[in-house]
Amino acid sequence: MPHPGGRFNRAFLTEEEKANRPKVTFALVKRVFSYLVPYWKQTVLVLAAIFVSSVFTLLPSILTGRIIDEGLIGRNMRALVTLIAASLFVTVCANLISVFQNYLNTWIAQHIIFDMRNKMFRHLQNMSQQFFTTNNQGDIVTRMTSDISGIQNIVTNTLSSILSNSITLIIALVAMFQKNWMLALLGILIVPLFVIPSRLTGKRRFTLTQEAQSCSDEMNGILNETLSVSGQLLVKLFCTENREYERYKDVNRRMTRLNIRENMAGRWFFMAMSTFSSIGPMLLYLVGGMLIMRSDGGLSSITVGDITVFVALLGKIYMPVNQLLNIQVDWIRAMALFTRIFEYFDMKPDIQNAPDAVTPSFCNGEVEFRHVDFAYSPERTILKDVSFSLSSGKCIAIVGPSGSGKSTLVNLIPRLYDVKYGTVFFDGRDVRRLDLTFLRSHIGIVSQETYLFNGSIRDNLLYAKPDATEQELMDVCKTANIWDFISSQDAGLDTMVGNRGLKLSGGEKQRISIARVLLKDPALLIFDEATSALDSISEAKIQEAIEPLIQERTSILIAHRLSTILAADEILVVKDGRVVEQGTHATLLKAGGVYTQLYETQFKIK
Repeated sequence: MPHPGGRFNRAFLTEEEKANRPKVTFALVKRVFSYLVPYWKQTVLVLAAIFVSSVFTLLPSILTGRIIDEGLIGRNMRALVTLIAASLFVTVCANLISVFQNYLNTWIAQHIIFDMRNKMFRHLQNMSQQFFTTNNQGDIVTRMTSDISGIQNIVTNTLSSILSNSITLIIALVAMFQKNWMLALLGILIVPLFVIPSRLTGKRRFTLTQEAQSCSDEMNGILNETLSVSGQLLVKLFCTENREYERYKDVNRRMTRLNIRENMAGRWFFMAMSTFSSIGPMLLYLVGGMLIMRSDGGLSSITVGDITVFVALLGKIYMPVNQLLNIQVDWIRAMALFTRIFEYFDMKPDIQNAPDAVTPSFCNGEVEFRHVDFAYSPERTILKDVSFSLSSGKCIAIVGPSGSGKSTLVNLIPRLYDVKYGTVFFDGRDVRRLDLTFLRSHIGIVSQETYLFNGSIRDNLLYAKPDATEQELMDVCKTANIWDFISSQDAGLDTMVGNRGLKLSGGEKQRISIARVLLKDPALLIFDEATSALDSISEAKIQEAIEPLIQERTSILIAHRLSTILAADEILVVKDGRVVEQGTHATLLKAGGVYTQLYETQFKIK
C-alpha cells in the first residue's frame, strides 16, 4: 500500500502547468518518438522485457491457488514442492528481467539525452548574438540541463509505466474472468474503493502542500530581509524588533497549522486505505464462500485456491489502475518538456552562411559601410544611413556620446548582427556573402568587458591559437605589455586567473585579452573602449600596448583617451546613430561642432 506522503505532490498539475498545458498533436507525439528510432532494437527488447516481466510478476499470485488446492488441501507434497519451486523461479526471473529492462531503459534514455544535448549545444552555438542578449541566460541553461535531463524520467518511467501497468491490468483481468466472472466483476467494483480515496486525498494534500510552500516562501523572505546585515541594521535603527517578531510569529503559526492538516490528511487516507484493503478481501471471501457452499463440486465450481488468487490479483490491480489514472499528469508534463526543447530547436539562426558563401585566399582587413541602417527592434533605430571606409593599414577612431551606437557599429563587421538596410563590406565583399568562419577569424575585438575562462593564463591565450608555441605566447605577451607581470608570478603562464579572471586586476585582464587577440593575428583589430573602466595607471600600460599596434595594423578605435584618438588617421563622430562629422583632429576642432564639444567636456581634461 502506498505511503500517504508518497506520490501525491506530483499527481496533480499546478495552476501554472494548467495554464501552459501544451497542445498534444500527432505531429508532436511523432516527433517525440522519432528519438527512439535510432535505438529501435533496444526498444523492441524493452517492450518484450516489459511483457514477460508483467506476466511473470502475476504468475506467483495465480500459482498460489494451485498451491493451496493441489498442495495443501490435496495433501500432495510433490505438487506442493513443485509449485512453490515454480513460483520462486518465476519470481526470480521476473526480478532479473526487471533489472534488465531498467538497464535498457536507462541506456536508451541516456543515449537520447546524449544526442539531444549535443544537438542543442551545436544549435545554440549557431544562434546569433541577439538570441543571447534577448533570451534569459538562466532559461537557456535550463533547457540545456534540467529540461533535457528530465527526458530520462519520461523514457524510463512514463512510457514504461504506461506499458507495464496496461499489460499487468489486462492479464490480471483476463485471469480473474477466466476463474469466475462473478468474482471478477466484484473485484472491479471494489477497485474504486482504493482509487477514489487516493485521488481525493491526494488532491487535498497537493493543495495543502502548495499552501505550505507559499507560507514557507513568505517565512524565508522575512528571515532573508530581517536577519541580513543590512536588514538587521534597518530593524535596529527604526526599532521594529517587536513588529518583525509578530510578523514572523503570524506566518509561523499559519505554517504550523498547514503542516498539521497536511500530515493528518495523509493519516486519514492511510486509515481509509487500510480499512478498504481489509474490506475488499473480506467481500471476496464472503461471496466466494457463498459460491463454494452452493456449488455442487462440478467442473465450474470455485475452490479456496481460486478465492486466494482473486484476493492476490486484486492487490495487483490497484497499483496499475492508480498509476494509469495519474499517467495523464506525467504525460502532460512530458509533452511540456519536449515542447520547451523543440521550441529552441525550431528557432532558426538569423545569421548563418549564405548557400554560396565565399572563402577568399587572402585578407587585407579593409572595411566599408554603405548607407547602413540597423535596429535591435522595429520601434527604435540605432544606426541611420552610416557610410565610411577604412583602407588597409589605416586606423579610424570612433567617438561620440554614450548610447550613440558606436559599439553596435563595429559589431556589424563580424556579423554579430546583420544590417537592416545598406551593406557592410569587408575586403570589397558584402559580409553576408563571406564564409562566417573566414570573416570572424580575420577580425579581432578587444571589448570593454573582458572575459577570461576559469583556467590558467596559458589556457586563455591558447583559446585563440591552440597550437601556439611558447615563443609565440611570450612575444604576444610582451607586445601587450603583460609579460613583466606574468614572469613575476611563480607559475608564470600557468598562473590561474580564477572565475572570469577575478584573481587579476582589470588592467591585467585587459592586457591578457589584447595578447589573446594578437595571437589570433587578425587582419582587422578593433578596440571597443578597452580602457574606459580602468584606473589611470592600468590605462597607461594598455595605451602603451595599443599605440604601436594601430601603427602596424588596420584598426578601429572606440576610445575616450585623446592620445589614442590623435594617433588615428581619421576620426568619425557618431551622434544619435549617425556619422555627423568626419575628419582629422585639427579639422574637426576648427569646425566647432559635436567633436569640439566632446573635446572640451571629455578629452581636454585628460
